[in-house]
Amino acid sequence: MSSDVCDTVTSAESGAGSGTGPGAESGGAADVRQAPPEPASSSWAAVFSLAVGVFGLLTAEYLPASLLTPIASDLGISEAVAGQAVTVTAVAAMLSGLLTASLTRKIDRRVVLLGFTVLLIVSNVLVATAANVVVLMLMRILLGIALGGFWSMAAAAAMRLVPAASVPRAISIIFSGIAVATIVAVPLGSYLGELTGWRSTFLAAAALGVVTLVFQLCTLPRMAPHGSARLGTLWKVLRRPGFGVGIVGMLLVHIGHYALFTYIRPALENLMHVHVSQLAVLLFVFGVANFVGTLAAGWLLQTSLRLTLVLTPTVMGVAALGFALLPLGQAGYIVLLVLWGLAFGGVSVAWSNWATRMVPDQAESAGGLVVVGVQSAIAGGAAAGGVMFGMGGAVTVFTVSGVVLLASASLILLRVRAPRHAGTV
Repeated sequence: MSSDVCDTVTSAESGAGSGTGPGAESGGAADVRQAPPEPASSSWAAVFSLAVGVFGLLTAEYLPASLLTPIASDLGISEAVAGQAVTVTAVAAMLSGLLTASLTRKIDRRVVLLGFTVLLIVSNVLVATAANVVVLMLMRILLGIALGGFWSMAAAAAMRLVPAASVPRAISIIFSGIAVATIVAVPLGSYLGELTGWRSTFLAAAALGVVTLVFQLCTLPRMAPHGSARLGTLWKVLRRPGFGVGIVGMLLVHIGHYALFTYIRPALENLMHVHVSQLAVLLFVFGVANFVGTLAAGWLLQTSLRLTLVLTPTVMGVAALGFALLPLGQAGYIVLLVLWGLAFGGVSVAWSNWATRMVPDQAESAGGLVVVGVQSAIAGGAAAGGVMFGMGGAVTVFTVSGVVLLASASLILLRVRAPRHAGTV
């Protein structure tokens, strides 16, 4: 895939910016760790192409949730088995997030990102033509590889596309693709599935992938590999001063959220007494708030990373406890739902920024650890929420999760470093 496909491609090798990594904080360590070279000018078109890539990958990940019944019927399997198409994608994404930086350490990052978009296209095409469940699962594993790898590299790529001062905004734009996919993937997939069949829906996702690939070919500059990531690098990154405790804080925030979000439907039904017809509207409102929060976080991060890291779980925790403990009525609960969506919109952006600032010289490995943390928190939060829901229903889930979120905010405030810039305290 030549960089000469479009005239708009520019080189990210220009500029001579560098930074001193957090290793210099560890009591007189002698080594100086270099951040990737900072570009001389911004490449916002490339940033938006990465956002479209994230949107395409997350849309493909979510599609089976709205198409389980026709997929299961067509392939002659149960809906429970068809649902594992989501599980295998998540597991593959975790492994890919861990391994991508080390396995591709000698390859131009432009080529790697384009390769993941190609995997997205291939996966969707072959899922659409799958004759049995084995092909379905294998192609969903392929999607997981693309998802985990692309996500782990996205924040590090932002550092190569825009100057340091604009990185928070760039990351918020890239990860807005997650929020948009959350809003449109399930309802759009359900609509297209009813209209043209589930196979045509995956072909439409593949077509979106083709558009994304062309966009990225025309905008992504060459990005020579930086650093020497290996499997052992992951352990070294975790041992960096302050990084491990930050990951713990991030895990608690995501576990608290996904314990809540997994049971959002019974909570809205039992606490707000809404009808099924109103649920779709409320979930759409939550999704829009999440999207707005993702974009707003880009500007808030330019003011204070620490404020963003602490504020997001605090607002989510207060909203959760408000749902569980306060008789607010429907209007009050809708306000809490919007606040929850706004706050969670900033979570992925804030922690991706935190990782790149803490470990600028190994931002891809740090991004991989963030991906693994998020994916494992999804599973752990859903499991913990299930136990709590069985014990005391939605009120117990929201009460305990609210306490966990406020505890995570306290941990972040007191123990987690929040560098103002890459490689600083």
